[in-house]
Amino acid sequence: MAFNTIHQRNELLRFDGALPQVDAQGRATHWNAVLHRPSEQEDLYERLVETYQTLTAGGRQVGHLQVAGVEFCVYGNSQPFRIKIINRTNDNHDYFYIKRADASRVYGLELEHLLSPNRISYLVDGPTLVEEHIIGVPGDVFIQEPTRFGGALNEVRLSKEFVKFNERCFVRLLGDMRAYNFVVDVIHDFDQVQYRIRSIDFDQQSHEGRARIYLPQFYKENLPFVLFAQRVISTETVEQYKHEERALLRRRFKLSEAVIGDLLSVLSDDRISTPEQAAELAEGLGRLHGSDRFKGLQDMGGVLRAQLSVCLGV
Repeated sequence: MAFNTIHQRNELLRFDGALPQVDAQGRATHWNAVLHRPSEQEDLYERLVETYQTLTAGGRQVGHLQVAGVEFCVYGNSQPFRIKIINRTNDNHDYFYIKRADASRVYGLELEHLLSPNRISYLVDGPTLVEEHIIGVPGDVFIQEPTRFGGALNEVRLSKEFVKFNERCFVRLLGDMRAYNFVVDVIHDFDQVQYRIRSIDFDQQSHEGRARIYLPQFYKENLPFVLFAQRVISTETVEQYKHEERALLRRRFKLSEAVIGDLLSVLSDDRISTPEQAAELAEGLGRLHGSDRFKGLQDMGGVLRAQLSVCLGV
């Protein structure tokens, strides 16, 4: 199916008015519902539905879908639009996002798809990015009152998932994973609660020069998750969970080794950061790992290749 998200995003920006949105507790959010001219809205919304069908169903026509609302967020560098799609036959709804694209974000999405336990759908059309909605409660909201989102809090399982998430981000060099940049998906098992922490922002993939940027444990916004882990699991258990996650990462890498190799080759030729930041990160990771594998590297593709090699033994 042919579609033009560049044209769509330019049209979405031509809204006539905006209404600030609040959450379920009446608190202000970064989102504003936007209003478009009636003369343009029908055609625009029809093409938004087509884009959603391309994203989720490979372009196959799905009847009874319509746009139920468009919201705009001025916070952050991607300036996303959030599109609400509703099925008229059963009132079920879903969201997708139209954002301003950048190279780091696209590499981050691709590595998320290949190396994490999650699969993610997205489309790129020139400088425009279309992303599926990732289900979950924002980490900063969840940690304020975790029992509100899934019954009794299982601190050990939440801590285990945070340790594994922390390790995934570090191994693949995904930065800026503050609590508001990931969500917590609460999964009810037959006798207990499980958790899955998922990244929702990928623009800091292999960009910054400090190694600590890629470890969520060091962000003050994530301190409540760290305190849970320090209280309920031992250092030995943390190391066990880290080894378990690296084993899973190694398995995923092997399954997609050729694709990841091609991606890293492209990344090495691209400029998603400065040579100075890449060299700083290489030096920091070399000290952290006690390895010469990072010596002399000045591009983020080479640094990430070395990081995967040292951490996963691949």
